Amino acid sequence: MSYHLPVMAKESIEALDLNPEGIYVDATYGGGGHSGLILDVLNDQGRLIAFDQDPDAAGNVVQDERLMFVPQNFRFLQRFLRLYGVKKVDGVLADLGVSSHQFDEGGRGFSYRFDAELDMRMNQNMGKTAAEVVNSYSVKALQSVFSRYGEVRNARSLAQQIVDERGIHPIKTTQDLLRVMESCIRGQRLRYLSQVFQALRIEVNDEMAVLEDFLPQTLTCLKPGGRLVVISYHSLEDRLVKNFLRSGHVDGQIEKDFYGHIYRPFEVLTKKAMVPSEGEIKENPRARSAKMRVGVLKDITDGKA
Repeated sequence: MSYHLPVMAKESIEALDLNPEGIYVDATYGGGGHSGLILDVLNDQGRLIAFDQDPDAAGNVVQDERLMFVPQNFRFLQRFLRLYGVKKVDGVLADLGVSSHQFDEGGRGFSYRFDAELDMRMNQNMGKTAAEVVNSYSVKALQSVFSRYGEVRNARSLAQQIVDERGIHPIKTTQDLLRVMESCIRGQRLRYLSQVFQALRIEVNDEMAVLEDFLPQTLTCLKPGGRLVVISYHSLEDRLVKNFLRSGHVDGQIEKDFYGHIYRPFEVLTKKAMVPSEGEIKENPRARSAKMRVGVLKDITDGKA
């Protein structure tokens, strides 16, 4: 099994409109699928800076003088570009999905299919684990996580069940959590489990805050005419990206100048999010929830765009 099949590979590379001599960022290196396709187009003058905080991803890095791998979270995009003397880039690609490897590596705790420690950290060297979340959060806090990030309909009941059960036995493994959840499952079982595990993963890795940190940095890192391509997998992620491309703010707040002209830093190329083809979804079912949005940074040196 491959480490990870790059989602919407052809479409995302075309969206970047690659300049062979350009400088590009792959914010989520993973198995190197998207990065490999970018390197295929770049010539000897081109450069690619790839980020990934997961130590496992470092094992996939190819030896290529044009590639600089940064073993960090992409929320630190601007900091590391400055560190390496990169002032502006021609394009940024961010595939926000969890890699197939992370789901299929049973010991990481990302999947309910394996009995493993409840970890779920992308970077296991830092941050709280999923076990710490389920064993320490209040009923209200757990309800918020399950409702907001997993769209779990009976989030309150599930949260209460977890708090009640952890008072008897700490919830340390995926199987512990499944046992606690069993009486709360509503509707299709696997869908319900997926929603709960997704919610915990998003909370553990602070994924929404990471995206909120990352997106505004592209305004200063991209050259005028540079492209931002983001593939998201959750409605909240997609909303943040849509708002940002439309207004320059993740909350969608519209700015106007003295004359009432609306500030729109990007030319949005995807009025409606692009989605994978039926053929791709059949080949890679994990792509089914993907949505891709693309924007071109305008030249606003002469004022509001």
